[in-house]
Amino acid sequence: MKSDLIDLTVQMHIETEKAVLVSDDGDKSKAVWIPKSQCEIEFDPSMKVRGNGVATLTLPEWLAKERGLI
Repeated sequence: MKSDLIDLTVQMHIETEKAVLVSDDGDKSKAVWIPKSQCEIEFDPSMKVRGNGVATLTLPEWLAKERGLI
């Protein structure tokens, strides 16, 4: 069975209890909200500053396409 999950390196802009605002290029004006229920986030500890930073986002491929991340 093929997994539809993909890993993306993203810039985290805002994190709330239910969602994260991320972009693929660091441009907050082009960032998109991803529900935490649909993804996993792994921060590079050396790059995290108060909830912001570079992270690996694991999410379904269809959601990444829908939100314009791929």
